[in-house]
Amino acid sequence: MENITAYTKRITRLEEDLALLKRRKNAISWVRFIITIVAAVVTWRLKDNGWLYIALPLVIWLAVFLRLVVLAVKNNAAIAHHQRLVAINQQEIEIAKGHYTDLPDGSQFKLHVHDYANDLDIFGRASIYQYINRTTSEQGNKFFAGKLLHPSEVNEILQVQEAAKELAPAYEWRQELQAHGMESPITIATQEKIATWLREPFAFSGSKGWQLMRIIFPLISLSTLLLHIVGIISSPIFYALVILYLLISGGITKTVTAQYLSLNKIVGQVTTLSNSLVTIEKLAPKTSLLQAIKANFVGATSQSSTEVKRLKSILDSFDIRLNPLVFLPLNAFLLWDLQLIFQLEKWKQKNQSNVNNWFDKLGEIEFLNTVANLHFNQPQWAFASFVEKHGYLAATDIGHPLIEKKKRVDSNFEIHGTPQLALITGSNMAGKSTFLRSVGTNIVLAMMGAPVCASSFVLSPMRVISTMRIADNLEESTSTFYAELKKLQYIIEAVNKKEKVFLLFDEILRGTNSADRHLGSAALIRQLMHHDAIGILATHDLELTKLTSEFPQSIRNYHFDMQLKNGSELFFDYKLKDGICESMNAAILMKMIGIEFN
Repeated sequence: MENITAYTKRITRLEEDLALLKRRKNAISWVRFIITIVAAVVTWRLKDNGWLYIALPLVIWLAVFLRLVVLAVKNNAAIAHHQRLVAINQQEIEIAKGHYTDLPDGSQFKLHVHDYANDLDIFGRASIYQYINRTTSEQGNKFFAGKLLHPSEVNEILQVQEAAKELAPAYEWRQELQAHGMESPITIATQEKIATWLREPFAFSGSKGWQLMRIIFPLISLSTLLLHIVGIISSPIFYALVILYLLISGGITKTVTAQYLSLNKIVGQVTTLSNSLVTIEKLAPKTSLLQAIKANFVGATSQSSTEVKRLKSILDSFDIRLNPLVFLPLNAFLLWDLQLIFQLEKWKQKNQSNVNNWFDKLGEIEFLNTVANLHFNQPQWAFASFVEKHGYLAATDIGHPLIEKKKRVDSNFEIHGTPQLALITGSNMAGKSTFLRSVGTNIVLAMMGAPVCASSFVLSPMRVISTMRIADNLEESTSTFYAELKKLQYIIEAVNKKEKVFLLFDEILRGTNSADRHLGSAALIRQLMHHDAIGILATHDLELTKLTSEFPQSIRNYHFDMQLKNGSELFFDYKLKDGICESMNAAILMKMIGIEFN
């Protein structure tokens, strides 16, 4: 597969770069050690020549040492980033092999009642979400889940398709965005925390008293220091004033600490946001959707990444308080905390109308990254085409997206016009339920703009409603049978309202006797046909297939069958065929487990 080759080659390149970065890390460590030894020796040799000769090499050493520390920090960040990129490519190779069930499965988005999500395994272990998702932020997760749960409008779908086609070959750019997002994944709680802070009043910069304080106080305190240095103010008076300055600045620090504490824990996610925005700003999009998204990050006077870097710089500056030897003098003479609060409020004033949008649009572009990644990994899958006429579905080589290609048996399937119902009969384990899920899942993918597991897929805009996997609800004291009746009532109401839905039924009315089950199923089918419904119904009730005589233009029979080899070995080809199934296997299976028939 071409994508596996691309991932393998990139791992090789990344590991070569990693080896270089690790050698650089060792070199920086050795240089720091050597210059420290040299500085110590030089200082020792010059110790008798006066403090100036001692100070000069120490100042040079400190400047070089700090520069090396900065280089080491950047190099370590590059190493961590490359390691994440290697992990991404290794993960893609494992997913291509079918190993993905240990990834996040989106269970937090599961709904007890939904049109199709529970029946089609949209969330949970071995789900569509788990297989496709490449978002890293909670905003991206939520956006992607929303698209899986709610069909989009056709114009939105077409825009997503075009954006995915543009982003698919840019897999290195997409992985850069994903790797930055993995560093410290952005949460909705962080977005809400920042939003709350942005809504708070300007407690300091909005006060003329605080504005005067931040200017006049440093002038007085620095003047005091200068007068002490030149000998005009004696040491006792100077130290007394310093204590006074510390008390004043300490009181101000208590006042600003609340803002500091509300923001200091999100610095890691602010870094992630900054790096992600830098990556997005490097993109030169050609499609309208990507251009519109990027416009949210590039302003008339500055770029969003620059603004977020500025925010991080201010928050980092607060951490000087962790070093009392540096913080106390700065705060006593410059009102360090107050100066930073003014910078924060200035940043807030400039950016408060944009920040929430940055988070949301990052989530949207992560969703597009996910769709593009699926297109890159499955280039043979088609993007859906749409027709305005309701009740149209034409799929060539349709299969289930979660079944490996070498194991998957694809089928062709068409429904034209309303009312239309495909009645599918067949043996147990022959593939009826899997086929229903194949059709339903691919409609869901098509309606969010993703490629579908088919060589061609044309449909009218619609949403899926299914009744396949009905569960009871102990909290609501609802039996399985009553839960199914409620779902059928919901379907009937949707059809009566002429909603554009595609129905999937798998063995309906299982919780009652066979006579009532047949009567109820037949009555439901007739009602659906009279209300122009479309869909697929899988059943073991062969009597229902006779309804084609009542609705020869609207109901068509299909089946999956099985063959018996060597008297007891069952063989399934999983191919959808026209007509009624004539080979049922329930009795054979019961005999195989030991049930004796007289």
